[in-house]
Amino acid sequence: MDPTEPQPVRVLVVDDSALMRKLLGDLLRSSTAIEVVGSARDGAEALELAERLRPDLVTLDVEMPGMSGLEVLPALLKVHPVPVVMVSALTQEGAEVTLTALELGAVDFLAKPDRHQVAGLKESRDLLISKVLSAAKSRVRPTREREVPARRVPPPAPRESEAPPAVSVGEGLVTPCILIGISTGGPQALAQVLPVLTPPLPPILIVQHMPAKFTYVFAERLSRQCSLPVKEAEQGDRVLPGAILIAPGGRHMTLTGSPPSVRVTLADGPLVSGHKPSVDMLFQSGARVYGAAAIGIIMTGMGRDGVEGCKKILDAGGQAFGQDEQTSVVYGMNKAAFQEHAVQSQFALLDLPALIQRLARGRQ
Repeated sequence: MDPTEPQPVRVLVVDDSALMRKLLGDLLRSSTAIEVVGSARDGAEALELAERLRPDLVTLDVEMPGMSGLEVLPALLKVHPVPVVMVSALTQEGAEVTLTALELGAVDFLAKPDRHQVAGLKESRDLLISKVLSAAKSRVRPTREREVPARRVPPPAPRESEAPPAVSVGEGLVTPCILIGISTGGPQALAQVLPVLTPPLPPILIVQHMPAKFTYVFAERLSRQCSLPVKEAEQGDRVLPGAILIAPGGRHMTLTGSPPSVRVTLADGPLVSGHKPSVDMLFQSGARVYGAAAIGIIMTGMGRDGVEGCKKILDAGGQAFGQDEQTSVVYGMNKAAFQEHAVQSQFALLDLPALIQRLARGRQ
C-alpha cells in the first residue's frame, strides 16, 4: 500500500442484531474510504475488540441487552478514546438515550437503517458514510459523569424594563435577534452554553441539524437546565425577548413580519444547503426581517450550511461570529464561514455566553 495514499477509516460495528451488524457492515464496505475491521454483538465483546483492534471509529447500538450503549460508551472511551457514532431508533425513548450519549462523549448519531425500505437504503448509506468519515476527523471530548438536572420552571416572559436595549435601524429602534446555526457536536455545545445565559436577552433562534422526533426531546431537556424558556418552535410562534426557539427537525424555520411583531413560519420543501431545517434559510430570513439588528452565530458541524446566511446578515449591516477550531467537535461549517470572510471573528465555546451577553447590551 502506498504510504502517501489516504488510509481508510477503520471501523468497529457494535450491535446486538446479527442482521443489523451485517447491514451496517455492508453499507460501510461500499465505500473504499472505510474498512470494517470487526463487529461485536454486545458490550463486553465491544470493549475487548476495541482494545485489541484499535479502530479509528466505533458505531455503537443504543439499546443492547446486558450492557446498554450508555454503559458501554464511557468504558469504551477509557479503553480506546476514539470517535463514537451512536446508532438509534427514531423514537422518543431512543432520542432521550441518544442525547444522553452525546453528553457522555459520543460524537454523533444516526437513525438505524431499515433493510425493508429499499428506496431509502441508498440515502441511509450515503448519510452513514458521510457521518463516519466526518466523525473520524472529529475531536473526542472527555467523558463526564452523567448529570440529571433538576427541572426548572421557565421564568415568565420578561417585562418591558427587562428587555435588552434596542439598536438603531434606519429610523427606528429594534431589539436584536440572535440566530444560531449548529450541527455535529451541537447538543454537547448548546448544553454547555445555554444554561449559563441569564436575562435580559434578545430572542434566540436555533437551527440544530437533527431528526424530527429528536428536536422536541432536545428542547425539553434544555428547558429543564436553562433559566430561559426553551421550546421547539411551532407555526406562528411570536419571537420574544428572553425566549429560545429551536427549529423542529424536518421543517425549515424562517421569520416573517417586522420588529417587534415577528413570527415563526415553518415549511416543508426540499433540502437547502443539504439540510432541513437549514441554517441558511433561518439566517437569510433573519437578515431580511431584522437587518442591522440580526446577529448570526455559526458553530461546530460538517458541511457549509449557514455560510451564505452569514453573508446575508453582514450585507444587511448585522453581525456574524463563528466558533473556533480548537473548541469545535467538527470544524466544518464555521471553517467555511471563516475562510470565506462570512464572520467578523471567532470565539471559543466557553466564551460564547459572555459574547451573547455583550451583544445583548449592544457591545461586541
